[in-house]
Amino acid sequence: MSQNKTQGKSRTKSEGQNESVGPYESGEAAEAADGGPRPEPLRFFGTTWLAHDGGYAARRAAVAVGSLAAAVGACLLLRFAYQGLTIADASPFIGILVIVMFSVCSAIAFRKTWEGFSRRPVDRAREEQLRSLKGIGFIGSLVAYFLRSLTEAPGEGLRRTEYETAVARYERRRTTRTGNPAARKTNRPKRPRRK
Repeated sequence: MSQNKTQGKSRTKSEGQNESVGPYESGEAAEAADGGPRPEPLRFFGTTWLAHDGGYAARRAAVAVGSLAAAVGACLLLRFAYQGLTIADASPFIGILVIVMFSVCSAIAFRKTWEGFSRRPVDRAREEQLRSLKGIGFIGSLVAYFLRSLTEAPGEGLRRTEYETAVARYERRRTTRTGNPAARKTNRPKRPRRK
């Protein structure tokens, strides 16, 4: 019974959120012990992207090499599949259709993955609809990961901007709340009393 209540609350919370905001704007960011925002972890990097510590350079190199190796392996696998079509004496139209399909899906996957590194998706429902196209064109996603990991951790720029904005907002809120209100009243010049 209590599990159903928590599921209903989480469903209501996710349905009422603005889809295009980051975790700091929607209030989902984890709070540190002092109440400030904490950095959002990245896949393969955790929170090492913030200070570039904890093996950040090695992780970035591993992501670059791994994504490139996976892309090359996937291209070889697709080549074998295409050779299977030619061995099976499939019509040339089917071969061309397969090449065009994988090329278009890879281009869409590359573009969507690359955009995901610099901004949050505006429409989550549309992203869910494109999931199958991105799955077919996974080579494009792997190439996007490889290219982005040459300069930074994939998604680091977006997370850093959101985190720095959240920290600045938190500091402004904290400085406006600090101070003793009674002490502020005593610092004001006293008005002369009227007789």
